[in-house]
Amino acid sequence: MLTYLIAGIIILVLIIASVRILSEYERGVIFLLGRFWKVKGPGLIIVIPLIQRMVRVDLRVIVMDVPTQDVISRDNVSVKVNAVVYFRIVDPERAIIQVANVFEATSQLAQTTLRSVLGQHDLDEMLSERDKLNQDIQVILDQHTDAWGIKVSNVEIKHVDLDESMIRAIAAQAEAERSRRAKVIHAKGERQAATQLAEAAATLGTEGQALQLRYLQTLTEVANEGSTTIVFPLPIDLIQPLLKMAGDKS
Repeated sequence: MLTYLIAGIIILVLIIASVRILSEYERGVIFLLGRFWKVKGPGLIIVIPLIQRMVRVDLRVIVMDVPTQDVISRDNVSVKVNAVVYFRIVDPERAIIQVANVFEATSQLAQTTLRSVLGQHDLDEMLSERDKLNQDIQVILDQHTDAWGIKVSNVEIKHVDLDESMIRAIAAQAEAERSRRAKVIHAKGERQAATQLAEAAATLGTEGQALQLRYLQTLTEVANEGSTTIVFPLPIDLIQPLLKMAGDKS
């Protein structure tokens, strides 16, 4: 009787030990006597103790921070760059069999790829063309991790940090550029004003009546300023008709 009881307990323990429950986002890579057998899950599965072994694999998207990397740009500027990589396991068999630690391998590959890609670009491109750089890094990572059953869906460069001297140099360059643009705009304005004045002078020079009207308008503006004494030149063009009339009478 005791023997049956012990045997029943052993069988019960083996049954309990063989039961595995996998969530919807999990898969189990089953090895039979050390050799790959199949991928199971999700749900309830049975793993025979001592004969079979199961490795759980999470199929959800994994967010991995890439540690800050020292990068020397193509124009010999030293910067510190960090990024984040979004990927997931699409082939549990290869993710377990083809690489010892899929997460460590992906992290190391992301670090070297980040340095390699950014080192081929100038600092201005790092700061202004992040979308293109993100795409380039993502494509390279996706190609290299495909053999591991990994799908890299996105890469985002988070920060590009410069030292203080470089920040001051960039600020001085930006200030010089703003000053240059202001001078160009001012010069264009002066040229347009000179053109308009030349056209106005040409018109007044050919139209005597227009010149007289302009002179009278100027007198009106001066008189409105409230001065009690006004001294102004009298253009010969204004009194020439009067002189002619006086000469005719004499």
